[in-house]
Amino acid sequence: MLRLWNAISCLLLASAAASASSQSFENSAIVRTIDLGGSLVHVTTTFAVKALKEAAGVYTITLPEDEIFNTSWLEVKVKGKQQPLTVTYSGAPAGSKSHNLDVSLEKPLEAGATINLVLETVQTHTTRPWPQQAAQDEDQSLKYETSLFVLSPYNTSVQRTKLKSSSPRIIFYTTPENVQAFTLENPVTKSGSTVTYGPYSNVPPSANQAFLDKYQQRVVLHYSYDYPVLEVLKLRRAAEISHWGANLNIQDDIVLHNAGPRLNGHFSRLQHQTQSFYGRGAPHVLPLFTVQLPPGIRNTYYLDQIGNVSTSHLRVAPSVSRGLKNTQNSVLELKPRYPIMGGWNYTYTLGWDAPLGDSGSYDPNTGKYIVSVPVMTEIPGAVVNDAEISIILPEGATDVDYVAPFPALSNEISTHVTYLDTIGRPMVIFKYKNLTNKHAKPIYVSYRVPISAHLRKPMAVATVLLVLFTFAMVARRVDLTIHKTPTKKM
Repeated sequence: MLRLWNAISCLLLASAAASASSQSFENSAIVRTIDLGGSLVHVTTTFAVKALKEAAGVYTITLPEDEIFNTSWLEVKVKGKQQPLTVTYSGAPAGSKSHNLDVSLEKPLEAGATINLVLETVQTHTTRPWPQQAAQDEDQSLKYETSLFVLSPYNTSVQRTKLKSSSPRIIFYTTPENVQAFTLENPVTKSGSTVTYGPYSNVPPSANQAFLDKYQQRVVLHYSYDYPVLEVLKLRRAAEISHWGANLNIQDDIVLHNAGPRLNGHFSRLQHQTQSFYGRGAPHVLPLFTVQLPPGIRNTYYLDQIGNVSTSHLRVAPSVSRGLKNTQNSVLELKPRYPIMGGWNYTYTLGWDAPLGDSGSYDPNTGKYIVSVPVMTEIPGAVVNDAEISIILPEGATDVDYVAPFPALSNEISTHVTYLDTIGRPMVIFKYKNLTNKHAKPIYVSYRVPISAHLRKPMAVATVLLVLFTFAMVARRVDLTIHKTPTKKM
C-alpha cells in the first residue's frame, strides 16, 4: 500500500511539474523549414515564444524519438544573435516516445515578453533512394519521411512545416488526414520546389501520448535529386607535428561510398564517355569532386590502392599566419580512376604538409605550445559515418591537454613510434560518428617540450653514427684470415 501511494505521489508531482512547465510559455507561431538533400538534411525551426509567468528562464523543446536519434548536430540561438544557448537533455515524458531538451535563456523573461528562438539541426541517413536501383542513364529520386506536427509542451497559436527540394520535380507527397480541428483549408500545398503543411491553428500541447495517438502522423515526400548521395564509411586522419621541420603533416585514409540507387546492369565506359561529352551525366554518378584545403599547403599527394592518381588539379592559396583571418582556401579537384556508381566504394589517401606556424603558436606565459588541427576536411554533401582523428605530438612532449569543439565518443592518449624515435611520441586519439559539415572545426592541443626532448633526436642520431664509426674502425683492425702469406726476404 505504501509503494502504491509513493507511486501515485510521484505521478502527481510529475503531472504538476509538466502542467507548470506548459503554463510558463506559449508559442505564438512555429515555422519548421526542412532543406532536403542527399545524406544530409538541414532543419531550421523558429519558435515565436511568449512568456506567461514572471522569471521564465527555461524553454523546453520536444523532439520525436526517431528524429533525435537521426540528429547529428543541434544548436539553439536567439534569432539575430550568433552565440548559441545552453541546451541540456531533460529526459522523455512519461509514456511518450519523445525527448525533451531544456534551453536556458540568456535572462529570464517577464510576463508578456516575447523572444524568437531558432533551432538548427542536421539529420543524417534520413533519406533513401527510391527506386533502389537505376540504370546508368536514369534519373535519381529520394524519399524523406517526417512527422506532421512539431511537438511542443506549450499551446501553439499557429504552426507550419515547409519541405524544400533542390528540384521542382516532386513526384509524390502525403496529404494528411484528420486535421479538421486545426484547419478548414487545404492541409498541404505545393509551390514550385516547396511543399507546405499548414498553417495549423490552435494546436494544444502535443508532447503527450494522447495527442500523438489522435493527431500525429507521418508524411512522406518523394523528390528528384540531381547530385550524388555521398557517405564516408571510414575516415582515419593522422596529424603529425614536427618541431624540427616546423611542419604539420595531415594524412586522410578515406573509404567513400555512393549511397544513391545501386547500378542496375553492367557499367558501360562508352555510355559514360558519351554522356560526359554531351553534358548529360546521370545525377547518381560521381565522376569527380572538389574539397577545400588549408592555404599554403605543399607536397600534396593523392593515392589509391593502385598508386598515385594523376587526374587531379590543385590551386594553392597563399599562406595565412595564425591569428589572421583566412579569406581563401586551397582548392583540390579530385577525379577518381573510374566514375563511382550507386552502391560502389572508392578507397583513397589524401595528404599534405603545411607550415606549423599557420596553425601553431607558443605561449611564453605558460611555456606551452598550442596547435589547432581540423577534425575533418568537408566533402560537400557527405556524412562521415565513422571517424578516428590521431594527433601525433613531438617526441618527449609532456603536460598534454586538449580542447575539442564537441564531445567525442571516446578519446585516449597512447604512444606512436616511428623512425629515429627512442621513447615514442604521445598520440591523442578522438573517435566520432556521423560527422557533418557543421563538425569541420579545429581541435586545440597544448603541450610542453623540454630542452632535453629537443636534443634527444640529434643525440640519438649522433649515438648511432658514433656506434657505426666505432664498429667500422674495429672491423678494419680485425684480421680474419686463416693463413698468412709469409713475406719474402731480399
